[in-house]
This record gives sequence, C-alpha cells and structure tokens, in this order.
Amino acid sequence: MTAITRFAPSPTGYLHLGHAASALFSAKQAGPDGRFLLRIEDIDQTRCRPEYLDAIYKDLAWLGLEWEVPVRVQSDHFTDYQAVQDRLSDMELLYPCFCTRKDIQAEIARIGNAPHGPDGALYPGTCRQCSPTERQDRIAAGESYALRLDMAAAIKQVGRELIWFDRVAGKQIATPEIFGDVVLARKDTPTSYHISVTHDDDLQDISLVTRGEDLFFASHLHRLLQELLGYDVPEYHHHGLLTGPDGKRFAKRDKSRTLRSMREDGLSAADVIKLADQF
Repeated sequence: MTAITRFAPSPTGYLHLGHAASALFSAKQAGPDGRFLLRIEDIDQTRCRPEYLDAIYKDLAWLGLEWEVPVRVQSDHFTDYQAVQDRLSDMELLYPCFCTRKDIQAEIARIGNAPHGPDGALYPGTCRQCSPTERQDRIAAGESYALRLDMAAAIKQVGRELIWFDRVAGKQIATPEIFGDVVLARKDTPTSYHISVTHDDDLQDISLVTRGEDLFFASHLHRLLQELLGYDVPEYHHHGLLTGPDGKRFAKRDKSRTLRSMREDGLSAADVIKLADQF
C-alpha cells in the first residue's frame, strides 16, 4: 500500500529544529513511491500570521523537501468542518455550553476532588442538564457558547472497544472518556483541532500520522471521532519532544532555535538535517 504522510504546522511562529525533525521523518516514511503532503493548520485566526506561513514554505524548501500542491489550508475549508459538526449534532452528541472559565472553576471548586484528564480538571457537565427550551432561549438571546461532545452518549453509541496503533507505544485501547465532555467547536469558529485534523487525515487518506508525544492522548479522542464519522484509522507515530542543552522544550517563541535563525547564523541545510537526524 502506498504510504501517505503529512506535515501539518500552524503558522503561529517560525519553525524550529523539532519541526524539521518531524517533517523530515514524515517525508522519509513516505519514501520515493509514497506521497508526502503539507497541510497548513490555521484555524486559530487570532494567532496565525502571513509572515509565518511564508516562512514555513521557505524553511521546508531550504531543507530540500518537496510536497504536493495545492496545499490544503484549513481556513479555506470551514464549511467542511461545519458539515462534520452538523453530522455530530444530528446524532444528538453535541450540546451548547454557556459556562465561562470562571463558572467552570467555581463549580469544580464547589464539587471538590473533581476528576482530571490530560488537560486538567474535567468539565463538570453543568450545561448538559439544560433543557432544549433553555438552550434555544439562551442562544436566541445572543449568549456566547461552545459546543461540547456528550462523551457518555458518544461512547454508548459506538458500543464497542476501539483500537489504534502507535509505532512507539504499540497497540492502544482508546479511552476517550479521559477528556470528559470536550469542546469541539465554538460559536465563532465551527471547528477545533480535534474535528479539523481528524477530518483532514481521512480526507487526504493519511496512512501515518507523525506528531509530538504531547498529542498522544488526543489520539484516544480522535479514534472515537473516526468511529462516529466512519473514517479510516491511520497508524500513528508520536515522537519525543526535542529539547536544548538546558533541557527546555524547543518552542516557536525561542528565536535562537528557529530554522530561520540557524540559516541566518550560517548553518547549511545539511547541518540542520544532521542535527535533526540525531533525534
């Protein structure tokens, strides 16, 4: 089977050595007979910048990478993600949540010993109890809201054990309940990372998803969405996060470690590729 891999950065800063390692690994896994895709994940329009997008193309080309065109830019496809959201709504798996962060924190403090997941204390389900009439009235009144997945209902609808595979950690049994009723969209943005990445990986027939180990647990949730939406399940490779001599994770905000800065400091593409291959 032809391998189809992808590198999917967000233009919220300049790429660093960790990005180079991930992109080079993905391209290598595609091999000469496979397909290596570049996807721009720019759904967060408040943080993405045109100059960072231009730099992504420049940095990857400097490394000698080639990818198929046209590149899928997620902000051009909000209607696609809205359609996914509508499908989940039709399954009665989404509900509007009107709680502010302050409301949620207050409710968690009141409950005490709230269960925790990868992102901290789980949402206590306050708005899940609202009646359809109350929801409609609050939406009509213009209240801000997020759309949350009714996790218990989603798991019940699937009704069976879900499996996914990671090249490092091996066979995994999906446990999406660790996220509780996770936010999948907001009033002003008809998608989230979870919806857009799951949809696009299926749309583009991705066979191997390569990403940092900080997103390992997200794959449990993505496996549930794949099952609900009838999507194919790719293989995963969650790599370790690169750190500098000081032990700190590479980050876009650290200018000294960006590919742009390395190039300006006189390093060649071959130098950077050699550094990336060490990880």
